[in-house]
Amino acid sequence: MTDEMTINLDGDDYVVSPEGEGFKVGRHVGGELTWLETVDGSLLDDSARAALANGDTSDASLMQAIRGVVQAEVERGA
Repeated sequence: MTDEMTINLDGDDYVVSPEGEGFKVGRHVGGELTWLETVDGSLLDDSARAALANGDTSDASLMQAIRGVVQAEVERGA
């Protein structure tokens, strides 16, 4: 993955940025970028890892991984 990319999930935009072997997910809140979670790359399947490397924001596996991060934040009350 080269740089940050924006992914739209259910009408909300999330920022995905490389972080070591994985990535981190954030969102803009009040004009500031707030990082929600860092995901270890070993937790991703091959399709999601390839999508990250290629900047493919439409990959279903990558979208599922980001939805998981977002859902965890909702359940934590963030």
